[in-house]
Amino acid sequence: MTNQLRITNHDLAALADGLLEAGCIKFGEFTLKSGLKSPIYIDLRYIISFPKLLEQIGAAYLPLLNTLHFSRIAGLPYAAIPIATAISLAGNFPMIYPRKEVKSYGTKAEIEGEYHADETVVVIDDLATTGGSKFEAIEKLTGVGLVVKDVVVLVDRQSGAKESLEQAGYNLHAVLTITQLLDHWEANGKVSKEKIEETRTFLKQTKG
Repeated sequence: MTNQLRITNHDLAALADGLLEAGCIKFGEFTLKSGLKSPIYIDLRYIISFPKLLEQIGAAYLPLLNTLHFSRIAGLPYAAIPIATAISLAGNFPMIYPRKEVKSYGTKAEIEGEYHADETVVVIDDLATTGGSKFEAIEKLTGVGLVVKDVVVLVDRQSGAKESLEQAGYNLHAVLTITQLLDHWEANGKVSKEKIEETRTFLKQTKG
């Protein structure tokens, strides 16, 4: 594999191994929502049980976020809300989130947290696959007058989300890509070469 895809940053290398050890990324045989059988399963909801890992994840977003211009971050429910909270605490960024279901009582808010029209928000999510859920959230955020230019995720599965978002005028940034993770675990022997190759083949076949 090319060296450019290696994870050379020590903190990111530790984070990659932490995700594997915590069971947030598993290898085996899993049936996906689409019905496809996958040799890899990524479940970043699991991180809430590992506070140190969650803290590491929050810090890992900061180098990317520090290159962007925005007023607040918007975490996507449900998996990215704890991640966005960790980022908010690590970087002192005000946070909001768009509700999946609008309340039928009280304020009937679509967006939770304080915000003002015309502010720029960065969308925070855990994973990027096709980009579908990002568009739903962006629609809610822009619907109340907020401006969205960038989406930042922990892991990009490289399954078309970046291209879909770019076509619509949004930039996708990822702390890690699935290619980097596989290359890293192959290099340090944390995952068998057979499982790595099986996963690479599956991802190639299902891309886009």
